[in-house]
Amino acid sequence: MKKLVVKLDLHDDKDRSKAMRVVSGFEGIGSLSMDPKDSKLTVSGDFDPVKVVNKLRKSWHTDIVSVGPAKEDDGKKDGGKKEEGKKDDQVANLVKAYQAYHSTPVTYYYVPREETPDCVIC
Repeated sequence: MKKLVVKLDLHDDKDRSKAMRVVSGFEGIGSLSMDPKDSKLTVSGDFDPVKVVNKLRKSWHTDIVSVGPAKEDDGKKDGGKKEEGKKDDQVANLVKAYQAYHSTPVTYYYVPREETPDCVIC
């Protein structure tokens, strides 16, 4: 788990929502939060911080405040692991059910043989 905090130069609510939408499109994003007073965007999850910052810099001036591992409370860790174990089991069951219902189709390819002509015009 990684945690990224960036300060963005956002002007209005439309920019804030667009920035949130851009970052939420990345794979592995666990949570997003925006501090509207300081225009700080906090992203946590299993993602590549370089890709996220590069994408944000294409549209807005971006300053990196901090990058590092996500810190969790000691009390939350024990309960969180139990919850994650249950979630993993539920997800695994759903994946199995989906794969059983939507099996991959078998594709056959027909390649016609080239026939040599009987009649050759010289």
